[in-house]
Amino acid sequence: MAAHHRQNTAGRRKVQQDPYIASMEHHTDWVNDIVLCCNGKTLISASSDTTVKVWNAHKGFCMSTLRTHKDYVKALAYAKDKELVASAGLDRQIFLWDVNTLTALTASNNTVTTSSLSGNKDSIYSLAMNQLGTIIVSGSTEKVLRVWDPRTCAKLMKLKGHTDNVKALLLNRDGTQCLSGSSDGTIRLWSLGQQRCIATYRVHDEGVWALQVNDAFTHVYSGGRDRKIYCTDLRNPDIRVLICEEKAPVLKMELDRSADPPPAIWVASTKSTVNKWTLKGIHNFRASGDYDNDCTNPITPLCTQPDQVIKGGASIIQCHILNDKRHILTKDTNNNVAYWDVLKACKVEDLGKVDFEDEIKKRFKMVYVPNWFSVDLKTGMLTITLDESDCFAAWVSAKDAGFSSPDGSDPKLNLGGLLLQALLEYWPRTHVNPMDEEENEVNHVNGEQENRVQKGNGYFQVPPHTPVIFGEAGGRTLFRLLCRDSGGETESMLLNETVPQWVIDITVDKNMPKFNKIPFYLQPHASSGAKTLKKDRLSASDMLQVRKVMEHVYEKIINLDNESQTTSSSNNEKPGEQEKEEDIAVLAEEKIELLCQDQVLDPNMDLRTVKHFIWKSGGDLTLHYRQKST
Repeated sequence: MAAHHRQNTAGRRKVQQDPYIASMEHHTDWVNDIVLCCNGKTLISASSDTTVKVWNAHKGFCMSTLRTHKDYVKALAYAKDKELVASAGLDRQIFLWDVNTLTALTASNNTVTTSSLSGNKDSIYSLAMNQLGTIIVSGSTEKVLRVWDPRTCAKLMKLKGHTDNVKALLLNRDGTQCLSGSSDGTIRLWSLGQQRCIATYRVHDEGVWALQVNDAFTHVYSGGRDRKIYCTDLRNPDIRVLICEEKAPVLKMELDRSADPPPAIWVASTKSTVNKWTLKGIHNFRASGDYDNDCTNPITPLCTQPDQVIKGGASIIQCHILNDKRHILTKDTNNNVAYWDVLKACKVEDLGKVDFEDEIKKRFKMVYVPNWFSVDLKTGMLTITLDESDCFAAWVSAKDAGFSSPDGSDPKLNLGGLLLQALLEYWPRTHVNPMDEEENEVNHVNGEQENRVQKGNGYFQVPPHTPVIFGEAGGRTLFRLLCRDSGGETESMLLNETVPQWVIDITVDKNMPKFNKIPFYLQPHASSGAKTLKKDRLSASDMLQVRKVMEHVYEKIINLDNESQTTSSSNNEKPGEQEKEEDIAVLAEEKIELLCQDQVLDPNMDLRTVKHFIWKSGGDLTLHYRQKST
């Protein structure tokens, strides 16, 4: 903050206008609805990750997670007078929650029994409850409105009329009237006493996805797929005004209720910005009732520019995994291209507005590394998934990965194993190798414990704020935390319950996975004149370099062929064994060459790269060798 105080007055004013305070991150998929409870102290959120979360709104931390739903949670409803919240979604279930009970829950103690309302036949997309908590209504792809009494959980009625999904619902304070917006393009007003639709408003050309109503329940604000936001007089449907036109379909709206008529309306669309539109001039339209404005004619919007814009981040819409299976190129909605390192879980470089396809070609390398992760862009961010079945498929040499060993050796590193160890570096359980417990106790006495305990993988760290998510095979989230928080008491305890055995093998027990083997055949090339050998099926690490196969050919086959006439079969001393390894390597490259599909191979290539780029056919890889013509 010190830097802000040194700015001039204009600079300070600009800082104060920036509405961003903090981000509340804990969900692992889209947040579909939120409600503020307890006079703004508590926030409840519903997400496609199948959870409902309870937050301390002022401090911004997640207090507890409700896992009662079995599918996307699409809608919430709130009865302010009763501090009652309802949640519903694609699992067709509606659950009722007492907010005071929810705020008493903790992250580790959040088992709660709750009432449920049954009867929905299809996925629920909208929910409403009146302020008194006497009526609750749901809308679904069933195209009907279902109504209950939340106090008794009794079904009251089913209202038919819409011809498509019901996407938005509102109730008046005493629960006698209901407004609904549907993908069929209409808004309907229902009398719950008469159990029927009493008015239909055809304001929009396409689906109505969001509704707001003034406190007097006389004017409805509507938005949806056609991007237009209208205010319509419910008593006289011909009286309506086009407030504004958004740049994308409208998902949510919120009225500023500090006055009537409302001074402004906040709008969220499928773009990431949130716009505030001032409703100046609408007072005249509402008061006089003779505003000549029919929505069937081309009309001028009341507002052409939003009064305030809260900018959202750009969303990643395209990605390409490079052949090293470590780096990814992405392009976002602003056409900015970026370069990411999956292994270190970070962005390496912002490349700006460059040609995406050109960048892919520029960074192409003829190297093959097996797939060891999958990528998902659904949330607009890079989400990397490590799955037990293929997480450990990729081995590379330390030098190829850019890591130097203190002793100068070039060990083989498993990419998935390294990343798992880095992600759980702060988890106390990973700090002590069970084999070294006695040694650690001795060192602890000597005050050397910290030096002896290896944290992470010893090569690199990931950013401490990296989100780590544990989920089931079907994608259901079990637990989410930030990398740095795995040392916390609650998080550490939840990790003990959540982390699967295959991850514990790598991170706690330090059991690295086995190397991948690749089978291949080795034959003299037709041009060498040598007769084809008996087909022996060989096997080697799939990252073995062609150079090593050439050395094998030179030492075990070529030399033996050349000297077999003069060497006794009983003599165990094989020619070439006295030669130094370096000499053999040099001689091998000078005297022979290895081919695949008649293409001479680069000695630096590994077997998996040869198989992927050159062999390209079924069956086991076949390599041919021949002596270079002198």
